[in-house]
Parts: sequence; structure tokens; C-alpha cells
Amino acid sequence: MSVIGYARTSTLHQEAGLDAQLRQLQTLGCDKIFSEQVSSAADRARLTVALEYVREGDTFVVTKLDRLARSVAHLVEITAELKRKGVALKIVDMGVDTSTPTGRLFLNVVGSIAEFEREIMLERQREGIAAAKADGKYKGRVPIARRKAEQIRELAAQGVSKAEIARRLAVGERSVYRMLAPSG
Repeated sequence: MSVIGYARTSTLHQEAGLDAQLRQLQTLGCDKIFSEQVSSAADRARLTVALEYVREGDTFVVTKLDRLARSVAHLVEITAELKRKGVALKIVDMGVDTSTPTGRLFLNVVGSIAEFEREIMLERQREGIAAAKADGKYKGRVPIARRKAEQIRELAAQGVSKAEIARRLAVGERSVYRMLAPSG
């Protein structure tokens, strides 16, 4: 039964923040600590390695929730994986410990509140877009690939690869595939 820590800061300029997390995790008795300096939106290779490393009976510790999960969905995914593996999660600043019934309840409540906030924000966004459309101020993004469909087909007919077509015309490779599909 090991205590595994995870520390993350968003940028290299936050060295002091990472050091503080590492000290706190060491003080909490972590046997092994995984750390990285990447944005929460980026691929977090060390988090993946840490989640693969933990075993049944271990405790996975983070200092703050935002160091671990980028969204409620991501939090649910991580906690489900930890639960499946029989690993407890501790979030220090919140006092959450999923090895206890109270900790599991608290984490579920926090997750539900965050999901509710997100849904309210999306609803407001949809209302704002509808109002802007009604005022003629919202047109959506311009479909670039559709305007370049003929060029895409010409290059494809010349034997140019889809990746190269996307690069040359500054469109997404998926858009190239869509434009070359029978219904595109």
C-alpha cells in the first residue's frame, strides 16, 4: 500500500508553485511523486503514467483539484479509473479522501455542482448566440474547406496526399476527407 503524489503547474514560469506542491506531497508521506509542467489542456504524460502506476490499496494524492482534472468529465473519468483499480483519491486543499464515505459523497457533490455550473454557462451561451442571430450579428464561422472544395478535388486528382492537400490549402485534414467523400 503506497501513497502516490501528483503535482502539476501550467508553465515553466511557475517553478515555485511546483516546488511548493512537491514539498507538500513529500510532507504528506508520498512514496513516489509524479510531476510535470504542462497546461491542463495539453497531453499530460506523467499523469497517465501515474494513473497506470497505482495499484489496489494505494492512495493517489494531489494538493488541489485543478492540478488533477481539467473538467468535471475528466474528474469523473479519473475517479472511475481509480475506483476500478481500488485506489483512494485525496485532494488535500479540499480535505477530500475517497477512502471514506464522506469523501466520496463530497467529491460527488462538488462534481455535480461543477457540472450544473457548466450547463448554466452553456445555456446562457446558447441564449446569447440566439439573440445575436436575431439581431443579425452572429453568422457563425466561415466554412473555409467548402470554398476550397474544387482545389481539394483537383489536387487529389493529381495524386497529392490528403495530408499534403491540407497543408498546402491551410485546411484541416478531416475537412479534406469530407470534401473528397462521395457526398462532400
